[in-house]
Amino acid sequence: MNKKFDVVIVGTGAAGLFCALSLPQDKKILCISKDALDGSDSFLAQGGICMLRDDNDYASYFEDTMRAGHYENRKESVEIMIKSSQQIIHDLEGYGVEFEKENGEFVFTKEGAHSDNRILFHADVTGREITGKLLARAQERENITLMDYTTMVDWVCKDNVCYGIVVADEDGKTEAIEADVTVLACGGLGGVYKHSTNYRHISGDALALALYHNVRLENCDYVQIHPTTLYTKQSGRSFLISESVRGEGAVLRDKNGERFTDELQPRDVVSNAIFAKMKEQGTEHVWLDFSPIPKEEILSHFPNIYKHCTEAGFNPLETWVPVVPAQHYFMGGIYVDKDSKTTMEQLYAIGETSCNGVHGRNRLASNSLLESLVFAKRAAADIMTVSEYKKAADFDNLVNLEDYADLHGIMEKYHAMVVQEIKEEARLRSLKEEAI
Repeated sequence: MNKKFDVVIVGTGAAGLFCALSLPQDKKILCISKDALDGSDSFLAQGGICMLRDDNDYASYFEDTMRAGHYENRKESVEIMIKSSQQIIHDLEGYGVEFEKENGEFVFTKEGAHSDNRILFHADVTGREITGKLLARAQERENITLMDYTTMVDWVCKDNVCYGIVVADEDGKTEAIEADVTVLACGGLGGVYKHSTNYRHISGDALALALYHNVRLENCDYVQIHPTTLYTKQSGRSFLISESVRGEGAVLRDKNGERFTDELQPRDVVSNAIFAKMKEQGTEHVWLDFSPIPKEEILSHFPNIYKHCTEAGFNPLETWVPVVPAQHYFMGGIYVDKDSKTTMEQLYAIGETSCNGVHGRNRLASNSLLESLVFAKRAAADIMTVSEYKKAADFDNLVNLEDYADLHGIMEKYHAMVVQEIKEEARLRSLKEEAI
């Protein structure tokens, strides 16, 4: 393969693909995926994507996002995201993405902690619709090379400038790829958790490399637990039951059939209420009651959820569904500014890998896809403002590929580094909060 590109993007989820598509077609771009090209968490997003409905919606949308984030959000980033949302939706429709409409007008739904209906959706597979269409458009571009089952093992950098990455193929063969710009869009860290809605291979590798190369991280202990995943005793990725199910009326019940919380509070609040009820009653799950939702709406709006629950032995039209909280999303990550630049030159981070401050301590439902796309597009725009990037005079001498012979050991070390960083940040934050 060609070992020199203008831009290398690590990840083929919504953020990585949108960034690639937002760059000029005269740029040679490489997008790599650790798994299959569609093996990103973006494909799993069910609920939808937020959009500012009109100017009258701005204040409440801003407040909803800030309140969910416990007012620890970066206000500038929140403002950028909300004010960019209508253009992003326009861009997506230009790429062929379809959202639910009636008489030619968008249909908006509502999810937990939103004060109004402002979420666009495509049945209950919005992430698949968006990311699948972006992948199709990227595959049509002659300037974009897509490589699956290719793992980022290290960055090629010197004096705090990134000149590319080291990758390994399925057989463990490593090689160094030179690039003017490297964009990290490799997702969160669910793979280091026992119970997670994330793909197992998405395990925070970029965070470990940031630690190793002294790139600033932020809020690595801010890990979101989703309140409702399908309870099962089987191991593997937990199946998420979208927040929009509760937004449309489903309620939570304890083992006695009693409703015990307001289901439309922020995710951390609902998750804590479920954990408390499970502890109080000595149970391994609670129940989600779909019955307040009309049957026709369950079948039309949530066909994938209906199918998956039914296959697991729980028909939502006839019975309650057992649910339990599980790790779902990462609000922290590699620190970036409003243009997605990290503290290392020629290195950007977007999507769940990054922390631009939009989400604060806790993410508002359906802000993830929007935030990823807004700041992916800003990264692309910022990349194009630089007329000439720094080149490594001795690129081949910056890497010794023999150092990566023990790939399994290296990846295990990365995972341990990430887990340790989460624990350490949580410990330090706890001490700080106790002192206040």
